Amino acid sequence: MKVRKAIIPAAGLGTRFLPMTKAMPKEMLPIIDKPVIQYVVEEAVAAGITDIIIVTGQHKRPVEDHFDHQYELEASLREKGKDEVADELARIADMANFIYVRQKGHYGNGTPILNAAHLIGDEPFLVLWADDFVRSTVPRAKQLVDAYEQLQAPVISLIPIKPSDASKYGVPAIRSKREADLFEIEKLVEKPGVDEAPSKFGSVGGYILTPDIIPLLEAQHPDKTGEVYLSTAIDQLAAKRPVFGKVIEGTWHDTGSKTTYLQAIVDVALEDKKIGPAFRKYLENKLK
Repeated sequence: MKVRKAIIPAAGLGTRFLPMTKAMPKEMLPIIDKPVIQYVVEEAVAAGITDIIIVTGQHKRPVEDHFDHQYELEASLREKGKDEVADELARIADMANFIYVRQKGHYGNGTPILNAAHLIGDEPFLVLWADDFVRSTVPRAKQLVDAYEQLQAPVISLIPIKPSDASKYGVPAIRSKREADLFEIEKLVEKPGVDEAPSKFGSVGGYILTPDIIPLLEAQHPDKTGEVYLSTAIDQLAAKRPVFGKVIEGTWHDTGSKTTYLQAIVDVALEDKKIGPAFRKYLENKLK
């Protein structure tokens, strides 16, 4: 069965970026002239996803507006001869079927999956976080979909990490190597210390999951902070059936902190054909 649907959780409050995110969703923070969540959606669409399920919360209306037509603006642009810009705005609205669900229930990154479960049915589905993206020749989502079609089993994104960074990630214990960049996972150890990390890889946003993870999420008791974790359910799933980790080719950007957000902007700007050369020259002069 092909992967046609994607769930993108986008209900977070974005407190690290206050006061900016008091009235604007963190997912709409711009990487130059494009919001972070658009990079995520485009990645999913490039992998053949047709239905984008965005799980939102209060104050997230700008996300819905961004992926909708604004006919007056498009018409105004065409009257001024700016057809290329108008076409781009129309493309954004038409590139997928957008479905919006309000997040309800416990906190934690497993809850959005439960909120969207009724839209998944018996199909495999992609999960991408709304505040991270990957710059790569082959989109991360396409790499995951290709692996799923080969294995017909859940697949999660992995990146190589430094031992000192193990406490920032879920780190997989590897049962066996399928290929140089593809492993069967025995379990996920959430944020281990340097000495407890079972491998040199970290799990980052990006999963192809199967419907049998839903009962595991439903049965999960919230932890002491009141959260339901997707990583816990993936760990339980790996004990029942093969679950694989795919080492992703590309540069992963987490825009959840101010430092990594600025790094993403700089990296994208330097690769931009129009502004990249001038921006690079500016940085070189600035750092002399």
